[in-house]
Amino acid sequence: MIRFYYSPAPNPVKVALFLEEAGLEYEVLPVDTRKGEQHDAAFKALNPNAKVPVIVDGEAVVFDSNAILLYLAQKTGKFLPADTPAARGQMNSWLMFVASGIGPFCGQAVHFKHYAPGEHPYAVNRYDFEAWRHWRIVNEHLATRRYMLGDDYTLVDMALWGWARVAPFVLGDAAWNELPNVKRLLDEINARPAAQRAEALKARFTFKADMDDEANKAMFPQNTRLQG
Repeated sequence: MIRFYYSPAPNPVKVALFLEEAGLEYEVLPVDTRKGEQHDAAFKALNPNAKVPVIVDGEAVVFDSNAILLYLAQKTGKFLPADTPAARGQMNSWLMFVASGIGPFCGQAVHFKHYAPGEHPYAVNRYDFEAWRHWRIVNEHLATRRYMLGDDYTLVDMALWGWARVAPFVLGDAAWNELPNVKRLLDEINARPAAQRAEALKARFTFKADMDDEANKAMFPQNTRLQG
């Protein structure tokens, strides 16, 4: 059985979606990042980067959510495009676009808008601009196809869904007016029973809700350095 180290953040949730869609047996091991559990030695032995999610599948340990999606897709043979150079090229390109673009820029936009102490107008402007730019690329791409890779639902849609769920928190209230094609894909995936089960996982566990000093130290240790 797969051991799945989980929190309700966007990246772990998209892995939960794949596990549910593929009907894989897995054990959920919650990691409360606001309590700093990602910094425990046992967890860092699995992922030296101290980030959730991680899966352990027999002898295989896989961290980074997009790497996990690719591993699971290759393991099961499910939710992959056609086995052609053209289709694999598109899959890898868009999966890495989510990994290197959507995720990091949305994460930084959220950090500087909602969590960073003090005022950071340059950082807010930069990451908000880049987050919007990446999402507009996706929205334009989806204008001419049902899913990210065409007519078939794949791991790339799952990767995108994790972050699309929180687009208004990242971008603001204008998100869905400006990104109707992304909203259409989000609604379609949300209606899938597997997505509803993935979303329901968070109700099975209690995670720290307050962003108090303990949570800030656990999630943003660089701030401690600024405080001397």
